[in-house]
Amino acid sequence: MWGSDIDPAAIEQMQNACRLPVSVQGALMPDAHVGYGLPIGGVLATDNAVIPYAVGVDIACRMKLTVIDMPVNSLERHRDELIRVLESQTLFGAGREFSKPHDHPVMHEDWDFCKAVAQTKSKARGQLGTSGSGNHFVEYGTLTLPEAIRDLPAGTYLAILSHSGSRGAGSIIANHFSKVARDLHKKLPRQMQHLGWLSLTSDAGRDYWRAMHLMGMYAAANHEIIHHKLTRALKSRVLFQMENHHNFAWKETHGGRNVIVHRKGATPAGVGVLGMIPGSMASPGFLVRGKGEAASLNSAAHGAGRLMSRSEAKNRFAWSNVRRELEAAGITVLSAGVDEVPGAYKDIHKVMREQADLVEIIARFDPKIVKMARD
Repeated sequence: MWGSDIDPAAIEQMQNACRLPVSVQGALMPDAHVGYGLPIGGVLATDNAVIPYAVGVDIACRMKLTVIDMPVNSLERHRDELIRVLESQTLFGAGREFSKPHDHPVMHEDWDFCKAVAQTKSKARGQLGTSGSGNHFVEYGTLTLPEAIRDLPAGTYLAILSHSGSRGAGSIIANHFSKVARDLHKKLPRQMQHLGWLSLTSDAGRDYWRAMHLMGMYAAANHEIIHHKLTRALKSRVLFQMENHHNFAWKETHGGRNVIVHRKGATPAGVGVLGMIPGSMASPGFLVRGKGEAASLNSAAHGAGRLMSRSEAKNRFAWSNVRRELEAAGITVLSAGVDEVPGAYKDIHKVMREQADLVEIIARFDPKIVKMARD
């Protein structure tokens, strides 16, 4: 376990997950908090089995970073144009769909291999290129890079950062297969009912695995479309891009054993693997390189992590006060829910200190113009 102020309920959830007969090894990241079944920030290796709720409801929720060739002073000099493009080229909110759907090769993949997936295709087509609600965002900011990476020299750049997943289709698929898994393991204690698993030798397990990978391609397509639309509208050139899932399961080898590693709100951090760990709308995110720590199952945090529930944040904070704070910090929030204000999150700097043995910080991203779903 990494982190010094993790909710005891999240620790208990992780301990319960480690008691499953299919569990091999577990780890808890410093941004961890309570989730369904496995806590957010939980990492679990299992023996030839996949747990839908250990992947998460938003299958393949992920990050994407694009560095563009516009000068950093565009954030001031061309602020209105940047805002106009961000407002016009993105669509946020639960259930939101484009009236004229986008096309992408992912929609020409096989969606008919099982009924649960086939019934989501129409919704997926309409929501392709959209972002969800809650903590999903698209934002402009500055990326400060002390040393060159790939073909990108050291310097400060204007960058686009996005966070979202597989939208309504992923949610429907996650809930369907989780119910199947729960029905197969009705004797699990009440507090472990969301930890039902599917053997990968079963039809249901194979269908879920295939559906999860399809949702991975679909989530990646959402980000690809968003970033392409923004860069095209800004008439800018892409200098650097990276992306990573943080709600997914992978077939990996750990300790000489083949296992299924679930990372639910956790970033892959194998040796040399790049990852993006965001903070909040008012705190920096970090481009990192994994160190391959075996005890963490080659994983790291996926963000700052919530300090309180959404309902508590809504009761505690008022936008009028928060906006003054943001403006003083030079951050413009175009839209967001009050449950996403900075005070609802842990200190990202502390989270990064607590996982210094898991990742190396390569660059710092500071948000400047933020768009999320409206309250």
